[in-house]
Amino acid sequence: MNTPTTELIFPPKLIPNLRDLRDAAWAQLVDKVSMASPYNIDRLAFELMVVRWSGCANCQADSYRAMQGCTQCASQAVRRYRGNSAELEHIFDEICREIDAYVNNRV
Repeated sequence: MNTPTTELIFPPKLIPNLRDLRDAAWAQLVDKVSMASPYNIDRLAFELMVVRWSGCANCQADSYRAMQGCTQCASQAVRRYRGNSAELEHIFDEICREIDAYVNNRV
């Protein structure tokens, strides 16, 4: 991993870098999760959404994606998502419910 922005999964410190990649609704979501605490369900859901879109689980240290860095990889994944704002919000809400269910079953 040659770049300082490459980590095992998408690092939360890079969330603000994704702000201007889509419409105003996306920018609002990025602003909201950027300011949230690290354990906030919305922030965790956003991170998981980006991890899934970017394919972080399958990233290898010597892959082209890893060599580009997490910012470039996540930016490309967000730009490639072709759904509209309503679909994106629906996916985000589903992931929020998934995390909430996981947390409530573990406690």
